[in-house]
Amino acid sequence: MGASINKQYLELAGRPILAHTLELFQQHPAIDSIYPILPADEISYCQTHIVDRYAFSKVRRLVAGGAERQDSVWNGLRALAEDGEVGAASIVLIHDGARPLFDTALLPQLIETAQRQGGCVVGVPVKDTIKQVDGGRISNTPARQRLWQAQTPQAFRFGLLMRANLRAEQDGFRGSDDASLVERLGQPPLMLEGSYRNLKLTTPEDLLMAAALLVAPEDTP
Repeated sequence: MGASINKQYLELAGRPILAHTLELFQQHPAIDSIYPILPADEISYCQTHIVDRYAFSKVRRLVAGGAERQDSVWNGLRALAEDGEVGAASIVLIHDGARPLFDTALLPQLIETAQRQGGCVVGVPVKDTIKQVDGGRISNTPARQRLWQAQTPQAFRFGLLMRANLRAEQDGFRGSDDASLVERLGQPPLMLEGSYRNLKLTTPEDLLMAAALLVAPEDTP
């Protein structure tokens, strides 16, 4: 973003991005507890300016993250276990703080699928032709019909996700998302079609688009 603060604290329609995201889960009856995971030096700021300011009562604890996303999720899972919030069959959802436009109408189906199958990921079919490039030269063009863009939330049975993270730690495997860890156990999650509105805000252009989508009808693609 090129900003002086982390992107999740940038303002979107009068509120920090993270406040919009947390509100999605605060207001949904299927969600019992929220555990934001963030850099250790931001915990005090987030508690004061996000959690307390907007009265997010479902936030049970702010968890210090790790060097990479996978480390941060692992810290969050262990915090859930320490607090006795979950059992092996409990469903845990992992969501990017910078995705404030997720349609929570998908949550019941996402949770039910994860309960039944072990894991479920929200995503959308890719729109563009994808090229694999090696050394600046195109080496492969995967069939677009089989390619999906993974989003979040990603939902899993707690016990399954714990096993996946333990195995990844033992093997020294680094995955690009949580589903990739579960896939290695031979239990590939199902894909639930989401919305192209569910942007991950990464660039200034994304912020402008999110501001427009916040006031657009829900059926806007």
